[in-house]
Amino acid sequence: MNEKCQQAETFLSELVTDLGFDLSVTSEWTDDGCMLNLNGNDVPFLLGENGEMLDAFETILFQIFGRELDRSQRFVCDADGFRRTRKAELQAMARFAAQNVRKTGRPFTFGKLNSTERRVIHLTLQEEEDLATESVGDGRDRRLQVRLK
Repeated sequence: MNEKCQQAETFLSELVTDLGFDLSVTSEWTDDGCMLNLNGNDVPFLLGENGEMLDAFETILFQIFGRELDRSQRFVCDADGFRRTRKAELQAMARFAAQNVRKTGRPFTFGKLNSTERRVIHLTLQEEEDLATESVGDGRDRRLQVRLK
């Protein structure tokens, strides 16, 4: 396993313990980067507000350890398969948007998505020769748009 991934697992384990959560952390290195899975009685706290706490843990880990990761790799925190389910939802949304754009010829703009969610849609549609994806706007107002090339 990648050394940074192991360090991230140790750090996150200590953090959730210090915060008083009943959670355990395991990690594995994948093609996407370091996958950290949290399990325990306090998982529902992690999944509230569409997984905001998972997002916060990812941000903290990236701030501490991210400079030493390849640009294509990420820290991904998951609990109860939340990220896997969300990824499948985003891929379905991307296919729906693509179909809509092809049918109407008009761009389709998604609502608020975080950078990881926008990336899933970009990657899902990157092989589509007739479509382009683009992040538009700044900061919290950033949106993903799908349009014909």
